[in-house]
Amino acid sequence: MDALSETLRVVRLVGAIFINARFTAPWCYQSPRADTVAPLLEPGAERVVIFHLITEGECHVELAGQPPVRLVAGDAVVFPQGDAHRMCSQPGLPPASGGRLDAVLARRPRQLSYGGGGAPTRLVCGYLACDARLAGLVLAGLPALVRVNVRGSNAGAWLEASVRYALAEARSPRPGGAGVLAKLSEVLFIEVLRLYMNEQGEGRTGWLAGVGDRVVGPALKALHKSPAHAWTLEELARTAGSSRSVLAERFQQLVGSSPMQYLTQWRMLLAANLLVRSNAPLASIAEDVGYQTDTAFSRAFRREYGAPPAAWRRSRLARAEVVAA
Repeated sequence: MDALSETLRVVRLVGAIFINARFTAPWCYQSPRADTVAPLLEPGAERVVIFHLITEGECHVELAGQPPVRLVAGDAVVFPQGDAHRMCSQPGLPPASGGRLDAVLARRPRQLSYGGGGAPTRLVCGYLACDARLAGLVLAGLPALVRVNVRGSNAGAWLEASVRYALAEARSPRPGGAGVLAKLSEVLFIEVLRLYMNEQGEGRTGWLAGVGDRVVGPALKALHKSPAHAWTLEELARTAGSSRSVLAERFQQLVGSSPMQYLTQWRMLLAANLLVRSNAPLASIAEDVGYQTDTAFSRAFRREYGAPPAAWRRSRLARAEVVAA
């Protein structure tokens, strides 16, 4: 299994498509910073990433300090840092007034329809809630706006058609429509990341760039496949078909840490996942992520999360109960 698939497999992702919109020119929609709406979208979420899929027509997206970007049908845009932005029929328009966000989010998906009666644009807005450390890992190095056209891939074309079908189902009395949309939003987000990886050019950095690199990619795959293994830099370099110096330099350049530092971070993320998703004793979790003693595991976990694993588990479970209530 590749590093991206393995990472997404072990970390809980929660997604939804929450706005199904039809605008007619002229129109402008303001989207606030993701962290300000996270409690409304997914209570208790550490990080929320907003994305849009244009299903008909065209529009522009405006980010502060950047030139407007034109979008066409099939384009999907993701805002990895959660920046506030405007979606509009043409740059420079003021956003529509009224329409409290809490009212917009009262139903999922909520149908929005307004504008001046000109050329129509249809789009869906979705989000993905995830662990803050996962966001820091996978989304590190990405620009403020990631754009790909999903119609350029077989999976993307299928996804777009599936989203349209699920939106129609969500308006019907049959149960399950919202659940289908939730899963589709997760798959759509992953497909955007995959397409972006394939389109990356030279000079880009970050975890996704590392996954696609001919040296760092095999090393990441090995670390994710066998995190409990007692890796050394020399053994990892052999696995990646590289020298130690080249691997260390390339890994630092793209991922922002040494291979061994990254291994520790990945082990701790795995451990955190096991702590909240299972009742396994600490000794078992420690062994699963490559530590021979509880003491060494607890010391490493405290450095990463700021609390011993047992105390951290209790606090997370208590917080989950409060959110559920």
